[in-house]
Amino acid sequence: MQVRSQMSMLFHLDKCIGCHTCSVACKNLWTDRKGAEYMWWNNVETRPGTGYPTGWEDQGHYRGGWERTRSGQLRLRLQGKAKAFANLFYNRAMPELDDYYEPFTFKYEDLFNAPEGEHQPTAIPVSQVTGEPIDIETGPNWDDDLSGSDIYAKADPSMDGVPDEVRAQLDEIERVVFNYLPRICNHCLNPSCVASCPSGALYKRGEDGIVLVNEDKCRAWRMCVSACPYKKVYYNWSTGKSEKCILCFPRMETGQAPACAHSCVGRIRYMGLLLYDADRIPTAAQGEDPAELVDAQLDMILDPFDPAVIAGAKAEGMDDAWIRCAQNSPLYKFVKDWRIALPLHPEYRTMAMMFYVPPLSPVVSTIENGLVRLDVAAEEVDFEMFYNLDKARLPIRYLANLFSGGNEEMIRAILRKMLAVRILKRRQSVEGEVDEQTERILAFAGTDLEEAEAMYRLTTIPTLDERFVLPPYHREMATEAWKDPLDHKGETGLGYVQIPIRGA
Repeated sequence: MQVRSQMSMLFHLDKCIGCHTCSVACKNLWTDRKGAEYMWWNNVETRPGTGYPTGWEDQGHYRGGWERTRSGQLRLRLQGKAKAFANLFYNRAMPELDDYYEPFTFKYEDLFNAPEGEHQPTAIPVSQVTGEPIDIETGPNWDDDLSGSDIYAKADPSMDGVPDEVRAQLDEIERVVFNYLPRICNHCLNPSCVASCPSGALYKRGEDGIVLVNEDKCRAWRMCVSACPYKKVYYNWSTGKSEKCILCFPRMETGQAPACAHSCVGRIRYMGLLLYDADRIPTAAQGEDPAELVDAQLDMILDPFDPAVIAGAKAEGMDDAWIRCAQNSPLYKFVKDWRIALPLHPEYRTMAMMFYVPPLSPVVSTIENGLVRLDVAAEEVDFEMFYNLDKARLPIRYLANLFSGGNEEMIRAILRKMLAVRILKRRQSVEGEVDEQTERILAFAGTDLEEAEAMYRLTTIPTLDERFVLPPYHREMATEAWKDPLDHKGETGLGYVQIPIRGA
């Protein structure tokens, strides 16, 4: 057993309001630079929809992630050894700028400097790449709240396998539904971007598992851009270097949460440390059935209270403060104790370490005599919904395609537990007591009153310290060992002092 630590983030999708504050915070902090205008290390997508870049889940086109061979081994979907050489010259799986969008701004100076005339001056859109006027046709969030559109929702690759009759229901205006999906780099345990780089520029930090790019080694092969199935590695056309989400490690090293998490209005994000057994990565990622990959990944996550795990962590150089952070981690509660959080697209076999609590959705409605009514009994809405999850507007199959490799029962178990907590708190607030039917609901969902209360408190009224449990990095001790701390103080940020030289 080789105990490693991983800083992870959890997104509670049932709380996301789609305000995009996280995206703007990240943009202002990291990618407000020349060549990075089109980059959104954090973005929030409307689902069902095609996302950003457009259709990023279509691995038949983009060739991201890993695939299992007949012998049971893993290989990059993008290339083998022979194709890797050919891809250096022409990589047809490489996303183009049009797959993202051409970044634009407006000529605001025309509003002040335009000569006197008969018409009100306007600020025309211009490209941030060429500086020429352009017609805006798309953007990073072009399909916001458009889950009912023929263009975006129907083109969602995760709708595959959803029955035709269910897809037809989603087209009805009374049944249109959507949820928000925030995305950052997943800082995977088996990152395909790291494996694909010919220069060895990408690496995974040993102390916290953050995947970073060494800009001095990067030679702009851009294999990482293609190999990442989540399309969270970007190419800076100005510097000729690849860039990606760094999980705001300069902030975390000073005890602050990443900007996207700290600014979250809906308080949907949680940060914490997870311990895992690195020796089990190959076995967990090589599973034959995609529906079993989630269980294999979650089984790798170790119990931080287990004496054997604690001894293994200390043997790897982990101090007591990091072990305590793992024991107090909200991620461990959501992912392992309560088992209501899942990784995004486990079938990519990268073993993503950002986790999501699937969203609940309203029940479907029907039209009778021109009136819209809920398709459940009015007097038993809560309990009817609990026992008929397939009546929810957001199809179970769709959520399973996103989070569980197609395992629908895993999604049903999570939604039942979340609904059980909702029913419990509603009964407590409305009826003033917990009746026998509610107790049966809790038991059927695989939980009890104590666990349901803990889930409620951490979901609805957590403190900042409960949401973000960050370990002490002691970076000052490491810095003092090899250089002047005052010199190092001005070198934080993206990891370099001087702007990278193109081609160097």
